[in-house]
Amino acid sequence: MRKQEFLSFCEKTYGTIPDLPFSNDFITTTLRHEDSKKWYAIVMLLSRKKFGFDSEEKIDVVNLKLPLELFGAFTKEEGVYPAYHMNKKHWVSVLLPDAPDKVVKFLVGASFNATKKK
Repeated sequence: MRKQEFLSFCEKTYGTIPDLPFSNDFITTTLRHEDSKKWYAIVMLLSRKKFGFDSEEKIDVVNLKLPLELFGAFTKEEGVYPAYHMNKKHWVSVLLPDAPDKVVKFLVGASFNATKKK
């Protein structure tokens, strides 16, 4: 999945408009809940090297929050790793070009639900 496909899916499914929260960064994109403004996803352009690959190739990566009961099951999926630059007990990084679309869609739904107002 590509970044634009991911953002379009989130807009269509959750009604979320992408946000560029960092003043000098026009690439990193967050997706927030409308009512609480809490992030449920952050999309970044990162080197594969950050995930243990021997490559400097830059790819789109999305960090997603998972409920504890799902956490261990999905860190073994293709393209899913402990989160880059976030709490590794609650967040995962999904390498968009590597993860199957069905996994990405399931995990973003889990993140959306895990971060919404209780």
